Amino acid sequence: MRKLLTPLAALGLSLVLAAPVAAQSIAGPYLAARSAAIQSDFEQAASYYTRALARDPSNLYLMESALVAQLALGRLELALPIAQAMQRADQGSQVAQLVLTADKVINGEYEALLTERGDAQVIGPLVDGLIEAWALIGTGDVSEALNRFDAIAAQQGLQAFAMFHKAMAVASVGDFEAADEIFSSDVNGTVLQTRRGILARVEILSQLEREDEALELLETTFSGATDPEIDAVIAALAEDDPMPFTHVNSVQDGFAEVFFTVAAALRSETGPEFTILYAQTARILRSDHVDAILLTAELFEDLEQYEASIEVLKEVPATHPAYHAAELGRAAALRRSGKQDAAIEVLEQLARSHGDLVSVQSALGDALRQQDRFEEAVGAYNKAIALVEETNGTSNWFLLYARAISYERQGFWDQAEQDFRAALELNPGQPQVLNYLGYSLVEKQIKLDEALEMIERAVAASPDSGYIIDSLGWALYRLGRYQEAVPHMERAVELMAVDPVVNDHLGDVYWAVGRYREAEFQWSRALSFIDKSQTVEDVDPERIRRKLEVGLDVVLDEEGAEPLKVVTD
Repeated sequence: MRKLLTPLAALGLSLVLAAPVAAQSIAGPYLAARSAAIQSDFEQAASYYTRALARDPSNLYLMESALVAQLALGRLELALPIAQAMQRADQGSQVAQLVLTADKVINGEYEALLTERGDAQVIGPLVDGLIEAWALIGTGDVSEALNRFDAIAAQQGLQAFAMFHKAMAVASVGDFEAADEIFSSDVNGTVLQTRRGILARVEILSQLEREDEALELLETTFSGATDPEIDAVIAALAEDDPMPFTHVNSVQDGFAEVFFTVAAALRSETGPEFTILYAQTARILRSDHVDAILLTAELFEDLEQYEASIEVLKEVPATHPAYHAAELGRAAALRRSGKQDAAIEVLEQLARSHGDLVSVQSALGDALRQQDRFEEAVGAYNKAIALVEETNGTSNWFLLYARAISYERQGFWDQAEQDFRAALELNPGQPQVLNYLGYSLVEKQIKLDEALEMIERAVAASPDSGYIIDSLGWALYRLGRYQEAVPHMERAVELMAVDPVVNDHLGDVYWAVGRYREAEFQWSRALSFIDKSQTVEDVDPERIRRKLEVGLDVVLDEEGAEPLKVVTD
């Protein structure tokens, strides 16, 4: 497990497994479980670790491993007996304590949560402190709970966490004035640094009948760029009655918020295989915590567990304002799992229900473009661009760039060039646009001097991009500057060693400078990589085979192309 970075190192969180105990009877399921765990396939890992544990029930390593897999899947009912067995063996762990704590919260055993901690660290300084504070709320000792939040805030790096939860705690018992005071005193914005914190304060301001301040906060934070969830909040603020405070409705919700807060903080600090344990604990304690659902799905996708991500996202109801975000996530997971048609189907359905969202039309356009359905992609991009222009009075460079690619792929060069240049007007130094337009001009053998200047600017902006450096080398080749092209093409192959297009280009450049054996070697490499490439449409294997048979000069002559220029030293 990667070491946590400051200030999250203060959380004291880690995942430590006992050393495995070898046994002939468990070798098969143990090895299968280990293989599944390495792949983050928690379903298979849980199954095989459970089988191994049945044969060696006192093996602490197997207990811990099975526990991790079950909690990662959000299965408290299967994780709890293992955690209890570890506790009876006086071999508790942080993961076991997560499970045991969740069970006590569900059963309202707040006194037990306070008693078992005492002066000892059970999970980590932040988590233990927040659990104690919320447990005190659960026992009715609000005053002491607030003191506990203050004590946590005094610890280095933990102030924002403690103050946010203190605000949630007082708001949950109806003291919205005190909650707003906490937010108002947050001069550095640390408590309000998350979207969830901002929306919580908006609800608090509404409860205080300060809707104008709530609207100003939304406008300042989101700069007018709304989505269905923000739109729903704005609409609710216009109603006569105050918005209900929904972020923490009970003590159990407060505990769910603890684990979600930690999971969100760990998101950028440590691996998803660890973070997901906290996200799932939040979901166990509050099944309607949509932010926890979305985070859990993202973590599954990071772990390349796409089916698990898809299933979690299905839990967001169609009536929830974040439904579009869940469906966009589901489509992304389907695409990454290779189910392109299913992803497009999800996006097309979403376009029918949420077609006024730029993100939906843009995602649909991207999915269609990647499936070479360029005409349909243009239609989606047209709608996205129109929505952006209607809202902002200007366009979006990436949407113009994506539509330009779709036009270019259909052979509509005039429309494509117009969009490429419009994208550059909005973002003059954008290396992707500079490279694509420059490379396209090179391939068409028009405006070559301008094309070279564009590509050189793209290289300066992205000096480690193999695609862009390949474009520079190819532009120099097209200009007949073969010797200059060599080092750039060689660098491109270093960066993209198995790309067939780049290897094919290097072969042509080598041939042009008289390095014929090396050219044939690169062409052969290009052929060997074609099946592994995602850019196979940009290279013709039959043309490469012909070059290997007769050489590049003959191929160019057969194609009616201009011959290579004479190489002079």
